[in-house]
Amino acid sequence: MIEERNDMENNHILLVEDEPLLAALLKQRLEKEGFEVKSVSDGEEALTALRRETPRLILLDIILPKMSGFEFMEHVKDDPQIPSIPIVITSNLGQETDIERGRKLGAVGYFVKARISIEELINEIKGYLEKRAS
Repeated sequence: MIEERNDMENNHILLVEDEPLLAALLKQRLEKEGFEVKSVSDGEEALTALRRETPRLILLDIILPKMSGFEFMEHVKDDPQIPSIPIVITSNLGQETDIERGRKLGAVGYFVKARISIEELINEIKGYLEKRAS
């Protein structure tokens, strides 16, 4: 059963990242900003976590074991039991076709890891959440 919460009270972010060092760094920085972070390392784990609780935002890598980020997004889009949740992609895939595919699948943001700092990414995430709350 998916737990429903008021968006203003929900500070939960689902972090889907298979690189342990980057996942730990992002989790630590997001928690420092007051977010509750559930970190998983593949698309299948992400779907399981998503069916347990509705996060306010999903921070998603694309190149993942078991199920890619794009496949994860297709499952989310096709599952009527999962509410609409903003997805921000962080990936090493920076081709225009990848960015376009992410946006078509519903990503509200797409950032190439090599082109954005952790601090810039945190500020972008906060901006998406503030915009959605208003």
